[in-house]
Amino acid sequence: MPGENLSRDEARERAALLSVDGYEIALDLRSAVEQEQPEPRTFRSVTTIRFRCAEPGAASFADLIAPSVTAVSLNGRDLDPAAVFDGTRIALEDLAAENELVVDAQCAYSRTGEGLHRFVDPEDGEVYLYTQYEPADSRRVFANFEQPDLKAPFRFEVQAPEGWTVWSNGGEEREAHPQKGGGGRREGQLTDGAWRFAETKPISTYITCVVAGPYHHVTDHYTRTLADGSTLEIPLGALCRKGLARHFDAEDVFTVTKQGLDFFHDNFDYPYPFGKYDQAFVPEYNLGAMENPGLVTFQEEFIFRGRVTQAAYERRANVILHEMAHMWFGDLVTMEWWDDLWLKESFADFMGTFSLVEATRFTEAWITFANSRKSWAYRADQLPSTHPVTADIRDLEDAKLNFDGITYAKGAAVLKQLVAYVGRDAFLEGARRYFKRHAYGNTRLGDLLAVLEETSGRGMAAWSQAWLQTAGVNALTPQVLLDAEGHITELAVLQEAAESHPELRPHRVAVGLYRRDDSGALVRYARTETDVAGPRTVIGALAGADAPELVLVNDDDLTYCKIRFDEESLATLRERLGELTDPMARALCWAALWNLTRDALMPARDFIALVLRFAGRETDIGVLQMLQTWARSALVHYAAPDWREEGAGQLAEGALRELRQAEPGSQHQLTWARFLASVAGRESELRLLQGLLDGTAEIDGLQVDQELRWTLLEPLTVHGAADEAALAAELLRDDTASGKRHQVRCLAARPSAAVKAQAWATAVESETLSNALVEATIAGFAQPSQRELLAPYTERYFAAIERVWRERSIQIGMDVVRGLFPALVAEPETLAAADAWLAEHADAPPALRRLVAEARDDLARSLRGQQCDLKAAG
Repeated sequence: MPGENLSRDEARERAALLSVDGYEIALDLRSAVEQEQPEPRTFRSVTTIRFRCAEPGAASFADLIAPSVTAVSLNGRDLDPAAVFDGTRIALEDLAAENELVVDAQCAYSRTGEGLHRFVDPEDGEVYLYTQYEPADSRRVFANFEQPDLKAPFRFEVQAPEGWTVWSNGGEEREAHPQKGGGGRREGQLTDGAWRFAETKPISTYITCVVAGPYHHVTDHYTRTLADGSTLEIPLGALCRKGLARHFDAEDVFTVTKQGLDFFHDNFDYPYPFGKYDQAFVPEYNLGAMENPGLVTFQEEFIFRGRVTQAAYERRANVILHEMAHMWFGDLVTMEWWDDLWLKESFADFMGTFSLVEATRFTEAWITFANSRKSWAYRADQLPSTHPVTADIRDLEDAKLNFDGITYAKGAAVLKQLVAYVGRDAFLEGARRYFKRHAYGNTRLGDLLAVLEETSGRGMAAWSQAWLQTAGVNALTPQVLLDAEGHITELAVLQEAAESHPELRPHRVAVGLYRRDDSGALVRYARTETDVAGPRTVIGALAGADAPELVLVNDDDLTYCKIRFDEESLATLRERLGELTDPMARALCWAALWNLTRDALMPARDFIALVLRFAGRETDIGVLQMLQTWARSALVHYAAPDWREEGAGQLAEGALRELRQAEPGSQHQLTWARFLASVAGRESELRLLQGLLDGTAEIDGLQVDQELRWTLLEPLTVHGAADEAALAAELLRDDTASGKRHQVRCLAARPSAAVKAQAWATAVESETLSNALVEATIAGFAQPSQRELLAPYTERYFAAIERVWRERSIQIGMDVVRGLFPALVAEPETLAAADAWLAEHADAPPALRRLVAEARDDLARSLRGQQCDLKAAG
């Protein structure tokens, strides 16, 4: 497959031919701060690769995406760059048994978060650099063999501007002599001005990393006595832009980091293998984080500029531990090809929550997993692009799109069930053997199943076939039969599957029976754990029990399924959901009700009514925030159009009521304030928001910090109550990178045809904006209250997307295709336009077709939901 793509077949052929002994990479980044640089702004990259060839005389290729190549030599033989380099690959002919390739190139700094990203801080003009590669963007920084199974040691050397600090995967190599020219030597910097780093262990190209700039840097250390009596010392570092230093709570980051290191050493019996452990919080980051060994990178939004709820701290801690789990699952042992991406992402997602619950203060994190994380999986598993956990990844474009809810959250849910199936001890012992057997190597599905069979004594083939190698989600519904005295004569669980994916799976489930106690609380009085298989399973252990008011299938969230209810249970939830005392059971019921709404089995207005009636009693702040998100989504996407205005008014009234009733200064008060801003639209509501901004209105205990100010300002902008001058004035108050993103989003959100035209041109027709500002523009462009302004862009969208996909980077292409799909113009004509594009573009890149098909499916689901809601109106 030509161009920037790489097929699985090509990768397998190259892996069979080549093995890599090591890389030496020299980067000169002094051009990052030069004032006069033509576009694209470039840096010098010199790479030396030592590798072997199993068939001397054969041909292969190296990967490099760069504006130009200055020189190429192979085994001391100079090659003509114009003859061997086509912009993405370097042709290698007549290979020897042992080879040395040297490539001197001019590589481009990135503004899209792919490769070596360059960011200029608007607050102080400082320049910051960092790399981000997964799945295949290290070739934008240095020549290499860009596939996960050609692992090798790496040694980096970096020339950087004066006053900068540089980090990489390896520790700094130090020298005893002071730097020439006076001023002293910065730690890790050698007398020639270069930063040199120790050689890494064998790792894949996509997890190498360089971070450089005038970052604020905090240090700590972790010490542990190992089983053999030796001491393990891990230097810890945490860094962020100087402008965020005053907000950086590095102590909490280090606390969670140490708790995680304790947990993984306690359970994995394999010492952390990569020396130091730095964590860099970087600007304009496309991901949540990336597991580069020794130098993990995170989005800087995890440094909180204002008040946030405990849910935000929990999410940050979860991501810290998710990335730490990757040090073993993914970095030490790496999948052979992206087909088995789940071998790292599913495990990291599961271990992130597992360790969070057992090692940190966030002991209720399984509730968040059940309510929020799995909802992501359920959505992905019902799209036309659904795939088995072990996916069929034909090429790099497929790989880029498979970082999805199935690979992460469904895979993690399946592993949670696997632990219940084989037992915790057998699962962890399997992990320990897996690490020791395959350290610094590459694996496939069968390698993991082999160790689990050894440790559990169970055959894994049938389980793997049902859960890892088939797609789709099952629905489980209780069926209750009672005798005349009100006792259960039979309780069965019915299992269903979609026609497109008819697999009925074995489920290990808990079934809970609930009824009111003397205080009126809805509590569990009976529970059994059992196996469910086939279309109907009788649960004999609950026969004879008193009649329940609520039957909860998958109580305690042991399996991966959509929970359904019998009529009595659903009626109970409509009247008494707030009286359900167990927070996990409550979260599961809320998630099930949301699935009913998405499946057009519950009218959107009914779901909104439940939120208005019971969400104010929700004690778990993460669940409350999820309910608010779902309620707004129900209004925007699933409510009948004629009811939307009334529904928005009800949500705003409910939010204001809960805001005024919340404990002053509490996280619940903050959450309701944000939700009010997201649904406000009437004049009285906008006056209140304006009053909170200018100080003429006050809610007791509500602190309106800078982040909340932007939250309040956006709906004023959307509804024409704040203009460009107001946004400029707010940016003067907050002239930071975050402030600029907020301003750009609000500018694109103004209710004007001219504004929409400018936003469209900036995001779609121009490459002037960075990735973060493209994302902000797209977010502002699509406003639910501006559907008439958006309608003319349906035709323009389908006319533009193939060109955008061809000309822009894959990250920007994904942002545009997903973000600008006319989902808010939810009409049959829009659905027909999507169908027509798919029919007429059968030869379009499969990844592009996938994105359009997914958006089309969401639109069709919206229309079905609106029809369901319309019927409820009578």
